[in-house]
Amino acid sequence: MELLTPSFGLIFWTLLAFLIVFFILKKFAWKPILNSLDQREKSIADSLETAEKVKAEMAQLKNENEELMARAREERASMLKEARETKDRIINEAKEQAKVEANKIIVDAQQQINAQKMAALTDVKNQVGRLVVEVTEKVLRKELGTPAAQEAHIRNMVEEVKLN
Repeated sequence: MELLTPSFGLIFWTLLAFLIVFFILKKFAWKPILNSLDQREKSIADSLETAEKVKAEMAQLKNENEELMARAREERASMLKEARETKDRIINEAKEQAKVEANKIIVDAQQQINAQKMAALTDVKNQVGRLVVEVTEKVLRKELGTPAAQEAHIRNMVEEVKLN
């Protein structure tokens, strides 16, 4: 039962040992412990401050990233619009060039048709002229088959020439 009801001597020596340890700890250990607690408190405060700065920077970077994405979208949209305009312009130019080429082909075809028409007309005229000469030759041979008929025909022609 001595542990439950300690004697006065035990209390005294225990109190004396406690006070000696307390003063030794106060003299040598208390300041380093308080300094380390202060340092820990400062490092925690610095860490919290740094975390707040990082959080602010992250928010700023996020905003900048969103702005960059918006600019990139706008740039992409303008590039697509420019590409569509270029495509339309190229298509229109090709259509115009095709029209010009088609008109040129039509004009060339009309010129060729006219040239072939003129050649055909010339050929027909030449054939008609030859037929006329052949028919005339046959008629004259039949009529001028004798030398007396030939002389009479020459006299008629000379008289007609003199009259004109």
